[in-house]
Amino acid sequence: MISLGIHRGPNLSIDFEGGTLLEMHFDPAVSVGDVREALRKVDVDGKTVDLSRSEIKQFGNPKDILIRIERVGENEETVSDAVKTTLHQAFPEHTKDRKTWLRREADVGPKIGAEMKGKAIWAIIWAMLGILVYISWRFEFRFAVAAIVALFHDVLITVGVFSLLDHEISLAVVAALLTIVGYSLNDTIVVFDRIREDLRIFRREKYRTIINRSINETLSRTLITSLTTLAVVLALLILGGEVIGDFALALFLGVMVGTYSSVFVASPILVEWHARTELRDREHRAKK
Repeated sequence: MISLGIHRGPNLSIDFEGGTLLEMHFDPAVSVGDVREALRKVDVDGKTVDLSRSEIKQFGNPKDILIRIERVGENEETVSDAVKTTLHQAFPEHTKDRKTWLRREADVGPKIGAEMKGKAIWAIIWAMLGILVYISWRFEFRFAVAAIVALFHDVLITVGVFSLLDHEISLAVVAALLTIVGYSLNDTIVVFDRIREDLRIFRREKYRTIINRSINETLSRTLITSLTTLAVVLALLILGGEVIGDFALALFLGVMVGTYSSVFVASPILVEWHARTELRDREHRAKK
């Protein structure tokens, strides 16, 4: 939260802020560093614009470069043409065939970006509301509240780490966040289901003791599942390349955070809720 406050919110990609995407093929290959250096001084309508901080990375074939240019205020078509001209002048031997070196060009306007931002936020909100209704029906309302708080915690921590690392929040990251919500909820439901069973079996024991018993009974399953999932996600993070790097990083963070939130966030909320309910009931009986 501190990182998000310092950065005035998450670092949104052009999917939400608007901008231009260019997929280019250089033959022979050029390095990302050389492309970044070439974009330090781009002539746009007589003005020199520094685009070296744009998102530039290799994807798939080492000869293919992906460039995401944030909206810089000027006409995006002019900026795109200026970038293509600059790179062609900087790497004439690598861009001889003008018909094949530009693989794809796309422009995301500010209105489309704002619409995508709204849809991403609503996707998460509707997912949370659906979860709230389902768990309230399947378990109890207090279980639903505990699960939602844990899920919100998972998403907030993941977005906060991305902000701390200055990584962009793209549509792929939003997809990862929704995946995290589903994974973390599954972990939490397993613990909640065992708590519900133990509450029926050990009715005479203290509520806190039953919660601890349920957590211990499901702990091995939680750890084994999380570790095997982390192994797969870690392989994706290391071997997947830059294109899906942020997606894999978000999943990696989310699996770790979701594992401990089902134990150390959701379950303590149930204990605190029960304690407050008991205290309120005792006070109500004392007044009678």
